[in-house]
Amino acid sequence: MARARRRPTKTAAQKPDEAAENEPTKQEGDAEDHPTQAEQDDLCPACKKDDTTLWAAADKENWVRCDACKTWFHWRCAGDGGDLDAVDKWFCKACMAADPTRTITMKPPARKSARKKPQRDYAGLHTGQDADPNRWLRMLEGKAIQGDPFRRMEGGEVGVEWLESDDGAMREPFVIEDPEGLGMKMPPRSTTVDDIADTVGRDTPVEVIDVATQSNIPGWTLGKWADYFKQEPHMRDKTRNVISLEVSGTKLADKILPPRLVREIDWVEKFWPPTKKGKGQSYPKVQLYCLMGVAGAWTDWHVDFAGSSVYYHILHGSKVFYFIRPTPANLAAYEKWSGTELQNHSWLGDMVDEVFKVELTAGNTMFIPTGWIHAVYTPVDTVVFGGNFLHSYNIATQLKVREIEIATHVPKKFRFPLFARLCWYAGENYLRALKAKEEFSPRVLEGIEALGDFLVSEARTMERGTDSAKREAKEQVPSDRVKDAPALARELRWRVRLAAGYPSDDEGRSSRKTKATGHEPAGVTNGVGHKRKRLDADVAEHAEGEPGPFRNFKRRAWESVSEKPTERESRAAKAQRPDVQAEGWREAWMDWRDDAVGVEGGEDVVVDRRRDVVIKVRRTAKGLERQRVERVLEDWVWSGESPAPSSSPCS
Repeated sequence: MARARRRPTKTAAQKPDEAAENEPTKQEGDAEDHPTQAEQDDLCPACKKDDTTLWAAADKENWVRCDACKTWFHWRCAGDGGDLDAVDKWFCKACMAADPTRTITMKPPARKSARKKPQRDYAGLHTGQDADPNRWLRMLEGKAIQGDPFRRMEGGEVGVEWLESDDGAMREPFVIEDPEGLGMKMPPRSTTVDDIADTVGRDTPVEVIDVATQSNIPGWTLGKWADYFKQEPHMRDKTRNVISLEVSGTKLADKILPPRLVREIDWVEKFWPPTKKGKGQSYPKVQLYCLMGVAGAWTDWHVDFAGSSVYYHILHGSKVFYFIRPTPANLAAYEKWSGTELQNHSWLGDMVDEVFKVELTAGNTMFIPTGWIHAVYTPVDTVVFGGNFLHSYNIATQLKVREIEIATHVPKKFRFPLFARLCWYAGENYLRALKAKEEFSPRVLEGIEALGDFLVSEARTMERGTDSAKREAKEQVPSDRVKDAPALARELRWRVRLAAGYPSDDEGRSSRKTKATGHEPAGVTNGVGHKRKRLDADVAEHAEGEPGPFRNFKRRAWESVSEKPTERESRAAKAQRPDVQAEGWREAWMDWRDDAVGVEGGEDVVVDRRRDVVIKVRRTAKGLERQRVERVLEDWVWSGESPAPSSSPCS
């Protein structure tokens, strides 16, 4: 049936613990005739471009998903005025035209009875979800859950020096039981929800989550929430949760200062221009969240948007976290589970290797690193302050999580706001630093290389993508700092590979495999007295029609070049691990045989597959010439191996 009649507010990449309240405004450089980011987020494929009617907030919540193509539509645009709650299976007009056997079906009428019945939660029923908030805890019964294995640290130990000296730093969650030494400021522990409402403004709109259905309840203000929160537990009609109240720019923000480590490595703090973070400016507001949950609240499995890290401080109350490591196999299982029917009825822990449990109490502060999958339970009424931040010590995984968000069709309003623009600011800063011969640790250099690869892919979209993709990519480039985006991206990638001591020409992952040394044959290295050997990637990097690697030679330009959207696939399978000590293993894998997967007795392996297609056309003296270039890249990671450096607060 149609997956959810009301568009979900809980997604795979939500606020430091759940969904973030992102309110992107019109960005600098946007053309007047193009919709703003916020407007784009509210559009559906059936929206009329010339329709300027203002809908009520409740109307915007009414979305329906096609059971064939999985595309979301406004019910007002595509529903022909029918009753959404009465629909069983629904298909968009395009899918019904493509397959005449598809028909929209309705639910059977309810049987009527004079007997009194308990009140039902129809918001949960029409999404096929149980209205009992305790169903999440029932899923836990009898499950294998490991104890807390994570490190406890003193506040004074948590700093950039630790990150630079310990390669394992910020790779697993860690807890600081006493905030002294963290360089952090928080409101007094006596602060109540009423105090928060009075400080921020009782009329301030707030997103409230119905725990039973994990969906948003519209029409709430902080004042209404404060009145609900102070009720006795048995007087509350439902179990609710607030997880996305961002308070930057309010009087409450003056009482909060994130930990010193966060301020030192947060990309928004380091790279976003201070002159563009004032009142009314559009920038990523994800650093200061206030989370308020009542006893029994549950936040289902998620990864924070764009793989951002989280700091999480319990002001009063307690929380119970359940963690899953972000291994390739676990992330593949999460991608399969997220946004599907499995999410409503299956325990993700059954699909992964291990689940860990961490209990936090008042005064505890926890850091959640990049990409960790987690769910959160609230045993008692609790108030939390925390925030999200991107950093340079795990850029590859941040980008990997963003790919998962795209693959699982997470709506843009629930992704990290202005992510690509922030990456351009970071790339421009690191390029200047590399030009100035600043030194970076291998871990940061590895991250900058992943950033460079991402920016080059954005540059290629500007050069070869569809018109809409080109426009969207160009809109994310900050013109105040970046004048020539493709040149910046390619120079950054070249300089970081040079700084790391690796050949800078090869575009593939193998560029990190062989380090350049002074012992290679003449003509191969960049050392003094040797010519640099031209590689195929040198030739590939030149644009069509521009001078090639040979003097007085100019390629004949293609008249039309179209780059199809990248296709990505991740799957778990069984395959025999190659014996690299045996002769002939390379030739066996060069055959590109599909029968390598599914071998009986093989080991668990995760295969990430990427397919790029470029089509080119030009006229010739006798007619026309057409070329189709297809590149397929597969990354095989067996259990027990770390993922290759490719790409890639809570409740």
